[in-house]
Parts: sequence; C-alpha cells; structure tokens
Amino acid sequence: MGAYIVRRLLLAVLVIAGVSMLTFILAYMVPADPARVYAGSNASAQTVASIRHQLGLDRPLLIQYVDYVGRALHGDFGMSYRLQTPVFTAISSRFPYTLALAAAGIFVELLIGIPIGIVSAVRPRSWLDRSAMGFAMLGVAAPQFWLGLVLLYTFGYVWPIFPLGLAQSPSSIVLPAVTVGLSGGVWYARVLRSSMLDTLGAEYIRSARAKGLGRFTVIMRHALPNAITPIVTQIGLDMAYFLGGIVVVESVFGWPGVGQLAYQAIQNDDIPLIMGTVLFSAVLIVLVNILVDVLYAVLNPRVVYS
Repeated sequence: MGAYIVRRLLLAVLVIAGVSMLTFILAYMVPADPARVYAGSNASAQTVASIRHQLGLDRPLLIQYVDYVGRALHGDFGMSYRLQTPVFTAISSRFPYTLALAAAGIFVELLIGIPIGIVSAVRPRSWLDRSAMGFAMLGVAAPQFWLGLVLLYTFGYVWPIFPLGLAQSPSSIVLPAVTVGLSGGVWYARVLRSSMLDTLGAEYIRSARAKGLGRFTVIMRHALPNAITPIVTQIGLDMAYFLGGIVVVESVFGWPGVGQLAYQAIQNDDIPLIMGTVLFSAVLIVLVNILVDVLYAVLNPRVVYS
C-alpha cells in the first residue's frame, strides 16, 4: 500500500505540472492585455508599458512560466489584478464557503440516495421502485441552474422561507445544498439499487437468511456494507468536484465560494487568479482521488494494490 501511495503521489506531481503548464499557456493566449487590466482602462500607454515591465510580461513565455513555478513552490501565486490581494489569500478566504457547500451537498445526496436505493432494491419492480426510479430520472434530467432558480423563486420569493441568495445566515446554505445534492442523490439511488440487487442475490445473504436473521438485520448489517462501496467511490469524486468550486450553483445563489471567484477571474481576465483557482482545484481533485483509492482498500479487504 505504501509503495502504491508513493507512486500515486509522484504521478500527481506530473498531473499538476501538466495542468499548470497548459493553463499558463492558454491564459496568456487570451487577446486581453493583463497589464491593461491591472492599470485600468484610463491608463496611458506609457503607464501600461511600465506595468508590463514590472510584472515581467515582456519576457519570453517560458521564462515567465519557470518564474511562476518557482514562486508557486514557495507559496507565492502572485497578486490578483482586480482584487489587489495575494491570490492565495483570495482563495483561502473563499474556501470555507465552498467546503461548507460541498459537505452540505454530500449530506443531501446521501439523505436522498441511500433510503431510495435501499427501498428500490428491497422491493424491485414494485410501485415504490418504479416511483423512486421515475423521481431519479427527473432529478438527473433537471439542470442545476434551472433547479436553483426554481427553488429561489419558490422558497425565497413566493414562500420566503430561505434567504434570496448570498451567505446571509446558516439557512442560506439549504437551497444551494439541495440544488447540488438532488442530481447526485438520485444518481446514488440508482447506483445503490443496482449494487444492492447484486448483493442480495449473493450466497452469504442466503446463508444469513437461512440462519434465521431478521430482514432488517440482513439488509443493514450484511447487504448494505458490501453494496455501498461504489457510493463511497462516488462520494470522493463528488467531494473533489465540489471543493474545486461549483460555478453554476454558486453563481445562481451568489454563494461566495471558489467557483464564483474563478468565474469572476475569467470575466476580468485576471490571469494570476485564474491560474490559482485552476491549480487549487487540480490539487484537490488529485489528492481526494488518492484518498478514495486508499479508503476503497480499507473498506474492502479484497482490494489489494500491488
């Protein structure tokens, strides 16, 4: 296991290096002039040229990239052109909001997916199963931006139960979390149903029933722990995706997370902030994927990494 983790970490370094290089090249291929963005629209050409020199933007692209990597390895990701604050500070101030939304979204996914998946598997082809799977299809098909707007209008305006966006109070996270978690929850339900059906037909489940164990005990203590492994894998992937910033949902609700920060950086041609948010997301996705692989082996002793 230790050798496997070391190999994955070395591969992660290569992946992050590739992401940084590709993002850097694409960012500087954009027609917008970063020096003009930094100086403002009313700055003179001489001022813009001076700022371009101060920022090192008049040097060859390769030299700029090597310099950026050297500073990034020391924790310096540059200064945001628009916010006039260090990129790391800007991201770290938004990350707690993204973390809270990611955790709440995962909670909603599990709250929806596990009960529906179990009920559908226990009573296959019943009206409960068909109704649950019909709901699952609707949940997967509903776009997040549309669902978010419907929830805002219904529960923020028509029935003002929750705030109309922004992080005004603890209840502000409810509607964004439901928007994030609904589509994932119904997907969890379908995955768990399929996995549970396979597990319930296994020999050890029939043996447990033959020993006289109750139906609830067989399902919760024997079937579910073995069937839930795909859900654990999907949770890790979702958490990595959510922590990188949920751009659509954060924009709809005005949630001050990393996703909205990245969207604003793209709008403003803020290259250091674009680089910072992309690298931040890439690091989180890679690390969470490694953690999921390790957790998968812990939950299922039959999985052995050579």
